[in-house]
Amino acid sequence: MTVKTTYNVAVVGATGAVGQKILKLLAEKEFPINEIKLLSSKRSAGKIISFNNKDVTIEEATPESFEGIDIALFSAGGSVSKELAPEAVKRGAVVIDNTSAYRMAEDVPLVVPEVNKEAIKDHKGIIANPNCSTIQMVTALKPIKEQFGLKRVIVSTYQAVSGAGTQATVELQKQAKQYLNNQELEANILPVKGDEKHYPIAFNALPQIDLFDEEGYTFEEMKMINETKKILDDQNLSVAATCVRLPFFTSHAESVYIEVEKAGVTVKDLWKELDSADGVILEDDPATQTYPTPLSAANKEAVFVGRVRKDLDNENGFHLWVVSDNLLKGAALNTVQIAQSVIKNNWL
Repeated sequence: MTVKTTYNVAVVGATGAVGQKILKLLAEKEFPINEIKLLSSKRSAGKIISFNNKDVTIEEATPESFEGIDIALFSAGGSVSKELAPEAVKRGAVVIDNTSAYRMAEDVPLVVPEVNKEAIKDHKGIIANPNCSTIQMVTALKPIKEQFGLKRVIVSTYQAVSGAGTQATVELQKQAKQYLNNQELEANILPVKGDEKHYPIAFNALPQIDLFDEEGYTFEEMKMINETKKILDDQNLSVAATCVRLPFFTSHAESVYIEVEKAGVTVKDLWKELDSADGVILEDDPATQTYPTPLSAANKEAVFVGRVRKDLDNENGFHLWVVSDNLLKGAALNTVQIAQSVIKNNWL
């Protein structure tokens, strides 16, 4: 059997914010590419993008686009993934999907390489990339769960506007100028572009990310709840989430309350596990005001953890502050890491 050393790669959604980050990472990490194909909507077809100092023409994504492709990285919206991912698999490609289309499908691995890399080998053609806010949280929780057990997770997120797309970041800039010039703030995008009402995000906080379900939770909150249980392989884990959009551009921050199973655990015990965990950087020293922030985490690949402290009322309760770049580890980087694991372990 001949083992490949280079691969034909397709990037679907190459012109989007995440697609652009994926291309940058593929080049920086010297991913072993034989041929790259950049795919997008009909509207973007014909545009030229530079990749590895070569001009590549964007093509319209069609089922035939995946002939001869080994690995297809999808980041163009759930409807595109539902339509074209099976077509790519049919033609022999392994799909790594960055949308919510397949995350909760029973036969699709939902993967954060630092947490559950081994799940990749059971794929049937499609591997799902989790929600950005879930990725950073489970990366921090994995070493704690492994060492001390985990009973409960309650998370409140403080999420960057870039998570809602480029139009939302442009609207934040416009609204900030309008506010500072004492003008009326125009809101057409957030909290959800397709919803009935829109609210300004500049100098504001919006406790809605995605649509509401019948129970009053948003889809973003339910993603965090369900994905966390799937990735950590624990359906008995109690998880609750409140997801909030705040007016900054990059990196999601999270206040996470956990309850461990093991008795007698200390803050120093958690520090030790977090400090040695793959993909985690501990920044926690109250005496010197050392803790991560969205700005300090921007454009960095790690998940940063700080403000680790014991709950004052629950002996097994702890609080953590978790921050990571939502477009990097929360999307593009995790996608590329999955692709690297696929080829390193010959899981094509």
